[in-house]
Order: sequence, then C-alpha cells, then structure tokens
Amino acid sequence: MPDSTIRSNSEVVLIGAGIMSATLGMILKELQPDIKIEIYERLDVAAAESSDAWNNAGTGHSAFCELNYTPEKNGKIDPKKAISIAESFEVSRQFWAYLVQQNYIESPESFIKSVPHMSFVWGDKNVLYLKKRFEALQPNALFKDMEFTTDFSKLKEWMPLVMESRKETGKYAGTTMKIGTDVNFGELTRSMFNHLSKMDGVSMFFNHEVKKLRQREDGSWRIKIKDLESGQKRKSYTKFVFIGAGGGSLPLLEKANVPEGNGYGGFPVSGQWLKCTNPEVIARHEAKVYGKASVGAPPMSVPHIDSRMINGEKALLFGPFAGFSTRFLKNGKYSDLPLSIKTNNVIPMIAAGYKNLPLTKYLIEQVRQSPADRIKALKEYVPKAAAKDWVLERAGQRVQVIKRDEKEGGVLEFGTEMITTADGTLAVLLGASPGASTAVSIMLELVDKCFKEKSQTTEWREKFKTMIPSFGQTLNDKPELLAEIRKNTSDVLKLNE
Repeated sequence: MPDSTIRSNSEVVLIGAGIMSATLGMILKELQPDIKIEIYERLDVAAAESSDAWNNAGTGHSAFCELNYTPEKNGKIDPKKAISIAESFEVSRQFWAYLVQQNYIESPESFIKSVPHMSFVWGDKNVLYLKKRFEALQPNALFKDMEFTTDFSKLKEWMPLVMESRKETGKYAGTTMKIGTDVNFGELTRSMFNHLSKMDGVSMFFNHEVKKLRQREDGSWRIKIKDLESGQKRKSYTKFVFIGAGGGSLPLLEKANVPEGNGYGGFPVSGQWLKCTNPEVIARHEAKVYGKASVGAPPMSVPHIDSRMINGEKALLFGPFAGFSTRFLKNGKYSDLPLSIKTNNVIPMIAAGYKNLPLTKYLIEQVRQSPADRIKALKEYVPKAAAKDWVLERAGQRVQVIKRDEKEGGVLEFGTEMITTADGTLAVLLGASPGASTAVSIMLELVDKCFKEKSQTTEWREKFKTMIPSFGQTLNDKPELLAEIRKNTSDVLKLNE
C-alpha cells in the first residue's frame, strides 16, 4: 500500500496552543516576517488548558500581592524574586501594548482590566511580616505606590467583603497596589492565535497529537503527528521545536530523548475554585486579595478572594483548593504520572518526594476536605459567606518540576524551568508559576538562546526595542523611564478608564 502520510517542512514547530506558543509565534513573526511556522494542538481550541481563564489565577502576576514571592529568612524579607517578577510583568505589558498598537489585537479590554492587588493577614506574627514586606518593597520604584495599613476603617474601605463583621479589636494588616490588573490569558492567547493563523507562512492544526520526536543527523527534527479526528498521519520536518504544552511538556521531553532532559520528573497538582453565584456579593468586591499559604502548600495554592472578568462577565472566585491526580493535564490520562517515571528520573523523584512530606500531607488534607471544610476556609476571608452562594468549579492541572540535584538527589521546583538543547534546536518549558504573566520575558530569553546569531544582529535588536521600549534595561533603577512606560502602556491598554 502507498504511504498516505502527509509531509511538511517548516523552520519552527510549536507544540501546544497556549500563551507561551502564541507569544513565541508572535515574536518570531515580527522579527522575521517570512518565517514558516507550524502549530500543533491536541485539543480542538487554543488555550483550553493552563491558559484558560478558569484554569489560572488571572492575576497578572506582578508580585504586588503574592506573599510567596517575598520569603522571610532570618527575620529579613528577601525582595529579589518579587522585583524580578515585577520587572518581567512590565515587559509583558509593553509587548501587549505593542500588539494593540499594531491592531493585531483590537480590544485590550477583552483581556486586561484594572483591579487593585491587595494582601491581607491577621495575627501579630503575620502583621509584623506584612509590615516588614512593605518596608522591603516600597522603597523600590516598581512598588513605590504600595500602601500599608493596620487601620480597621481603611481596610474596610479597601476590602469591604473581607472586613465585614470582623471585630475592630482584632490584629489585621493589608497592603494595596491600585495599578494591579486582571488578565484573561485565555482570551489574550486566542486573540494572538487568531492573528497568527491569518499570517502567511503560519499553519495551525487542532486535534493533532504529537506521537514521536526524533533528531536527525543534520540536527533537524522529524515529528510524527496524528490527526485525532481522521486518523491521518503526518510527518513534520523542522529546524526548531518549542514544546509549550503545559503538563504535557514532560512526556514530550522524554520522547525527544535528549541528554538535557535526563533527570527531570513531574509532580501533578490539581485545583478547584469556589465560584460565587450571587450577583450582589460579586458586585461588592473589586480586588484581588491574597493571604498566606498553609504550611506545605505549593505556590499555586496561595488562598485569594479574586475579582475576575471571564467571558465578558464579572466573576468572584475563592481558592484554589489543591488536590492530587495522576493526570498531567486537565484533559489528560490517569497513566500520565506512572508512564513519566523512567530510570533516569526515578531517584530524583523519590528524593524530592521524601524531602517534601509537608506537601504530601497538605495534599492529602486538601483531598479529604468536605464542602463544609471549604466554606470554613472561605469564611476566613469572607466572614459572612453563605454556602448557598458558592459552587465548586474544577480548575487547572499543574505539574511541578522535579530535577536532579547533586547534593539532594532530587529537588521540587515550583517555578518555571526552560530546558534548551546545546545546539539550540529544541526548547521545552516545564513548570507552572508565574508563567503566563512573565511569558514575554521567558520567550525573549528563549529567542536569545536558540536564535543566537540572528538575535545579536542590529535588525533584530532594533525590532526588540520597537516591541519592548525598555528592552535591555531594568526599570526598578530608572524611576522616570518606569513612570513613562507605565503611563504609555496604561493608555494603550485602556487601564485608566
């Protein structure tokens, strides 16, 4: 029988139709308009997994309110990670503003809006921590607009739903950053792919699953793909592959069989939200209020009461509540975790598991929670919450990175991990947080590593500066430039309205 396999050639293949692939695709087409790109997605729509609005926090992670980015060590607050994330988010804002200015995205209000970012704690120890955090962050230009208060009436003004029926004699503290945002990463991703799919040289394939990846002797890649609807087989030949498939990235990294992937494993954590169904309650809250995580909780499980815009409607969520599933994707298989265990990563996975027993204990407790337990947790943030006003919604699935470590045997990483091969022909993004908000910085770093020769040319450097006016500079040490850029991006993204 003749071989009916479809064959194609391209310069770039993007696996996974999420925020990362969309961002990389847009950047590469701006840098090299004639570049040929193929995009393969296992599901029938873009942004249906980690990038979907129901599956992530949508906070526009800028480290304004997330307390896990400012750990306390020996009584001192370390602000480095918060500053780094805040810098990266400013880069994302600039790129999104550029896309709007070019009319690649018509309505910025469809994916981003202004929402104050707040932190809220109670108890002497936590109040002291938040005060020290404020003192460590506020002197930095990126955080100069941050306000701190322990005043009950002020807190009630900032977050009426949270302060309702609390005793004035209690010990409370809060911070606010009024320039915070709510980002619908699903809508942003789909808008970018909508533009990309109309461009010359870009081919998008939904319902297509990557089955095999193999590097050929000349350094290029052969990818075997199956059309899940028709059963049609494809072979794609390309110079560069990016795997941005969320929880599906680890199995694909293992299929690529590159030495850089040895020793990597993954630990899946699932999530759920309590969603408010009472319009009156939803209308009374206009902020993202983050608290302190429980001992052993992963960063994605930091509790927050969250005002959102999803599918054009205002929503109010509380959570997330963590859980455990052996799936690596919300639409994955229960065999994902067992099949990911290989001879080169079993020791790191066992070592990381042993050293993270508090996380295991936390997840067991979360899985065993009853509806009453979840409402009790909600009432710590919304004291007058009524169970009848809230329903449980399934959120996203995240895979925390486990990697080999010479001293520890294996360590569990809660952030994102970019793996690139020595020849720069393959890049894989693993991990979860705060990925989407810092996608532009991550993809710029990828371009610099994997397209090294071109990225150093005058033509590409100038284009970087056109897309990101602050390119090559840090903003925290340049208050005037930061103020100018924030004003420009706020105007273009309609965040002042």
